[in-house]
Amino acid sequence: MMEIRLSFAPGEVRIALLKDDELLDAALWLPGKPDGWGDVHVARITTHSPTLGGAFVELAAPSPLTGFLTGKKLPPEGSLVCARIIRGAQNGKGVRLKLHPLPQGSELGIAPRRLSPGPTPLEEMAQRYKDAPILLDSARLAASLPAYLRPRIQRVPQSFDETLEAEWAALLSAEAELSPLKAHITPTPALTAIDLDSASQPDFATNVACFPALLRQIRLRNLSGTILIDPAGVKSNKRPALVPFLEKANAQEDDPLAPRILGITPSGLLEITRPRRRAALHEHYTSPHGQALAILHQILAEGLTGAQLSAPPAIIHALENDLSALDDFHYETGRKLTLQCRPLSPTSCWSLS
Repeated sequence: MMEIRLSFAPGEVRIALLKDDELLDAALWLPGKPDGWGDVHVARITTHSPTLGGAFVELAAPSPLTGFLTGKKLPPEGSLVCARIIRGAQNGKGVRLKLHPLPQGSELGIAPRRLSPGPTPLEEMAQRYKDAPILLDSARLAASLPAYLRPRIQRVPQSFDETLEAEWAALLSAEAELSPLKAHITPTPALTAIDLDSASQPDFATNVACFPALLRQIRLRNLSGTILIDPAGVKSNKRPALVPFLEKANAQEDDPLAPRILGITPSGLLEITRPRRRAALHEHYTSPHGQALAILHQILAEGLTGAQLSAPPAIIHALENDLSALDDFHYETGRKLTLQCRPLSPTSCWSLS
């Protein structure tokens, strides 16, 4: 049986898709800081960049103020166009857009603006799994969901049990247990490198056996772009024979983003490409916004008292730019936080008074 479980905390909703208690997919929804994926905008072309195959554009809030529009034949600089965001901001780069038909009844007007929002991560998953009930344990979250999803809501005492909490926490580690191998995952701005390793003597069959679990980890962590995998204990001349087994495992995983298995690089690495849409899980949790929400969650979990949060500017600015996190905190605790910058503090240093 498929079910979607939601865990609410100030500023974020963790989404887990389970089938018979097995975690199949995961996503993070930030209601107060949407990534803009799928938004349709009127954008202004600011600078053509033929070498990059498009142009830089100006967008209106609540999305980032700049983005890159792909296309060879674009209107002159200063023109307004209708475009849809096809990749959220990630890896230090802004959003990417492509031209989109102007919705019926709409006009370009005279200034950039958002015409319609894209689906939230929850709406996207709920659309994909139409028959899956939505289980949650938060009245505030239940009241905030779109009306068309409410017939599917089931209130439960605890949406994430200890097992699911542990599985989610494991997704934030740089290592993944694939049994019998271990994956060491190293994201970079250009690609993600995955080194397979084992304490015992791995062989060809050991690598093949871990492929389903490896592809599941890629999906759960939402790793995307170019992914290079270094097999464990397989000689270079035998590595091309791993490709069909990786392709078979990929087909069985049925990842909605449909990764492509490109084969073996000249250096003997397995190469996968997975479309970039929303940012990977690790990007959020290591960002100033992710650190800011973690502070709020720690205050709640430990029952800390105080009404003024002092933290470095990046943390404070992230909270100031979140449209719901502080309101969620107020709802949970009954107190409003005031924010105070500590310009000279280390990134991890904060206090509550």
